[in-house]
Amino acid sequence: MIYLNGQKIKVSGVNRHDSDPETGFTVDVDKIKKDLTLMKQHNINAIRTSHYPNAPYFYQMCDKYGFMVCDEADVEAHGPFMLYRSEDTDYNRFKKWNEKIADDPEWENAIVDRVKLMVERDKNRFCIVMWSMGNESAYGCNFEKALEWTKQYDPSRITQYESARYRNYDVTYNYKDLDLYSRMYPAISEIEEYLDKDGSKPFLLVEYCHSMGNGPGDFEDYFQVIHSDDRMCGGFVWEWCDHAVVHGHTDDGKARYYYGGDHGESIHDGNFCMDGLVYPDRTPHTGLLEYKNVYRPVRAVSYEQESGELTLHNYMDFDDIRDYVEINYDVTQDGLSVQKGKITEVSAEPHSECTVTLDVDVPASGRVYLKIYYRLKKEIPLVPVDYELGFDEILLNNEDGRNQRAVDLTKPEETLADISVSEDDTEIVLNGKEFTYKLNKRTGLFSQIRFAGRDYLNHPMELNIWRAPTDNDMYIRSEWEKAHYDEAYTRAYSVEILQNKYGVMVMCHAGVVAPTVQKIVDAEILWKIEGTGRITSGITAVKDAEFPDLPRFGVRMFLDKTLSEAAYYGMGPQESYRDKHRAASHGIFRSSVGDLHEDYIMPQENGSHYDCDYVELTNSRYGIAAAADDRFSFNASYYTQEELTHAEHNYELAESDSTVLCIDHALNGIGSNSCGPAVLDEYRFNETKFRFGFTIVPFVKG
Repeated sequence: MIYLNGQKIKVSGVNRHDSDPETGFTVDVDKIKKDLTLMKQHNINAIRTSHYPNAPYFYQMCDKYGFMVCDEADVEAHGPFMLYRSEDTDYNRFKKWNEKIADDPEWENAIVDRVKLMVERDKNRFCIVMWSMGNESAYGCNFEKALEWTKQYDPSRITQYESARYRNYDVTYNYKDLDLYSRMYPAISEIEEYLDKDGSKPFLLVEYCHSMGNGPGDFEDYFQVIHSDDRMCGGFVWEWCDHAVVHGHTDDGKARYYYGGDHGESIHDGNFCMDGLVYPDRTPHTGLLEYKNVYRPVRAVSYEQESGELTLHNYMDFDDIRDYVEINYDVTQDGLSVQKGKITEVSAEPHSECTVTLDVDVPASGRVYLKIYYRLKKEIPLVPVDYELGFDEILLNNEDGRNQRAVDLTKPEETLADISVSEDDTEIVLNGKEFTYKLNKRTGLFSQIRFAGRDYLNHPMELNIWRAPTDNDMYIRSEWEKAHYDEAYTRAYSVEILQNKYGVMVMCHAGVVAPTVQKIVDAEILWKIEGTGRITSGITAVKDAEFPDLPRFGVRMFLDKTLSEAAYYGMGPQESYRDKHRAASHGIFRSSVGDLHEDYIMPQENGSHYDCDYVELTNSRYGIAAAADDRFSFNASYYTQEELTHAEHNYELAESDSTVLCIDHALNGIGSNSCGPAVLDEYRFNETKFRFGFTIVPFVKG
């Protein structure tokens, strides 16, 4: 483990480059202070100066504001890894990587000199807790010399060099002056294997949770591993900011950001430099919000509802809970506050736990949550007192834990239904007192929903398995496209109608199909239409197991674009997914449809909301609601997934003529596979059999 001033610590860090969309690599004191302020406010305590020593005033500011620093020498030799190899395997590339520079004595003076210059210049900066020999240059005799000199010159600080694992496997190297075992982007299983089979040096995640676009989805999983073993000393997320060059603005004021290839260059990495926790202008990504709450200073690790016993764990390295945070709580019923208060007399030393009693009144019905807020009590630099540092949310048990608004929306009407039904070869027409619905017999889905004289659908309804690939989908995307998921459509094989005095049932056997491949999903669809116009669906689906994990499964509706205001009960207010929802909490949220869009510079899937009971889209006069007994995800946007798939910059996006509403049974996890492991099994949408149902209720306000 790592100790600082006699106290064991965890590094909750980030990799930071000097970068600005207007001034490039030139960053002044104000720009650095803005970065440090945002870091401090999002529970980041350490910075790796990837991949070069920074300006002297950066370290002075880290001293002043309280950051630990991993100071990194300006040594980068990725080029030899990229040399042409006739035997083009990772094993051969890794083995020969060190031949040209790291293990060639001709380069000893150059490498050692760069390390010396860094250490001698920065040795008196007390923010620096470790020296890094450089980045991704493989290992050899020259780094042995640099490490030896560093430990002799400054034995008080830790040394790290991740690239030590890339070497000639036929040679035995000296690692005695290397204090840490460092890795970039290991799978959690690899970390566990090291701890089980070796564990001789503390483990540092020098880069992890690649924060590219919509992501990462695995902060919580790495947090649990980091804090499960004292040999885990934490890590540095990759990375702080998106790197782009601003080229003016659009007519509506949106910045035009250029990245790889946009300046006509032929050798580039596309948008791979857009991999930060903040946008180029330092607006936080939702990934930074996720990081903040995962790395909150205090956590509720258990709550015994009957006794009111609440156990809190202090994850801080130096402060007692009593001195650092004020703790408040709020009990909500279906999103409405029913009880609030403050938790007092809480004391726990760093890395310890305490138990307090918190008795709350739990309503008999509704989804009831206890939310515990941690606010800054202590005066510290860059963060105002009473600033929210994080929260916990605990579901409370009661007699009827269903959201009561969703119950009302989904409860069947047992009144007589006066619905006339007609059909021809292509469609079924259902006419009620207030509605006309048309169902396409070729798809088994609605082509028209007309209620109270208003048409709700601009285009026919669809079964939907595609999503605009995220940056973290870049590898599975090829499998999805090979399976033609992006060209999938719905085809009905049979449609039957049953009618009784309470309404009409339409039973469809359908498939999700695509060109040149076998049927992807076989589906039995049941629609129940009541006399009030309420539509209830039930879908039983079987996916062909030969196909890769689905991006999503649900129903897509193209609604009247004037339905521009959203209200929902679920996880918000920011986007949330099955593996990326720790910064979100349950509540009633309201937003314009436009504001639900997360405007990633490279367009991609965004803006979904997880674990929802209902969603309503309205204008000033009428609306439509979707609700379910089993919780679902939804997405409402003016952009189609096809537009998000094909556009290469956010300023190129063109709105559709509809409010596009996706009601999803599930979406595949987000993960961090753009430069990290595949989505963890528990977050994959790998089901081959599943059921999905929801209720649609068009309505007129007032």
